[in-house]
Amino acid sequence: MKITYFVHGTTADNEKHISSGWKDVELSELGVKQSLTLKEQTKDKKFDVVFCSDLQRAHNSAKLAWDGIYPIIPDARLRECNYGDLNGASSNIVEPMQEEECLEKPFPNGESYEDVKARVADFLEFLKQNFDGKHVAIVAHKAPQIALEVLLNGKTWKQALAEDWRKTKSWQPGWKYELE
Repeated sequence: MKITYFVHGTTADNEKHISSGWKDVELSELGVKQSLTLKEQTKDKKFDVVFCSDLQRAHNSAKLAWDGIYPIIPDARLRECNYGDLNGASSNIVEPMQEEECLEKPFPNGESYEDVKARVADFLEFLKQNFDGKHVAIVAHKAPQIALEVLLNGKTWKQALAEDWRKTKSWQPGWKYELE
C-alpha cells in the first residue's frame, strides 16, 4: 500500500507560534490558500481515499483540496498529540517537551508521543485490513507524521524529530510511505 502524507494548512495558532494540540482551531487565510494550492499540486496524482484527522484544520484542508474528487474520511486516530493542560500553549514551552520528557511520559493531563504512535499503529492495521494495495492520502499533524517515520522508516524518536521538515525547512507537497 502506498501512503502519501500531507500536513494541514497553516492556522492562526501556527502563525502565533502556538502548539494547538487538541484545541480545534481553524485554518488561517494562508492555510486556506495552501490547501487550495495543494489541489493543483496533486492534480496528476491518483488516490483511492483520503483520511484526515477529525480536527477541523486537517479536515478542512482535505476538503479544500479534494472535496468531490475523493472520499474524505475523518479519523480521530490521526489527531495531533493531546498536550493536555498545554493545548494552545506557546510552542516555546511545548516543543522542548515533545523532544525530551514527553516521548514516553504524557503531557500533563494529555498523552505522550508513544501514545500517538500506538494510535497511528492501530490506524495502520486498519488500513492493512481494509485498503491493501490502494493509494491512501492522509492529512494530519506533526506527531502522527513523526510516528510514521518511527513505525515505517525505522527511525528513533530523536532521529525523526531531528530530521523533521519543520526543523530542516524542507516542506514538500506530500511525503511518501510504503505499508507492507
